[in-house]
Amino acid sequence: MMAKVVSVNISKKKGTIKQPIEEGFFKINHGLDGDAHAGDWNRQVSFLAVESIEKVGNKEIGLGPGKFAENITTEGVCLYKLPIGIRIEIGDVVFEVTQVGKECHFGCEIRKKLGDCIMPKEGIFAKVLQEGKIKTGDTIKIIYR
Repeated sequence: MMAKVVSVNISKKKGTIKQPIEEGFFKINHGLDGDAHAGDWNRQVSFLAVESIEKVGNKEIGLGPGKFAENITTEGVCLYKLPIGIRIEIGDVVFEVTQVGKECHFGCEIRKKLGDCIMPKEGIFAKVLQEGKIKTGDTIKIIYR
């Protein structure tokens, strides 16, 4: 299966669930334009695979793209096995993986509802090296150098 973007997600405030958008513009050394988590730091953009979301398997509370506060929901690539420093290309946009997983903050809505959250274990973070637009369905390429 070819790796692809399932959803591009944004939030205006930190600590809130992200909402899917049709297309997003990703700025160099910033992240998703208009997203609360964007900025000049190592976690400009967050990624989570739909396969990871499906592991949680609780459809009753409406789990899906953006619910774990990820900017890009993917399909067909095991994100958490990618090494730090590897590059991800989506359309014209190039990312460099800067972090795998994160420390969970215990006020997380998903953690409150499920008792656990998949993002700290299987989510990844990256910085934007080359800017451009990304939309649902775009192909994901992993650049091994």
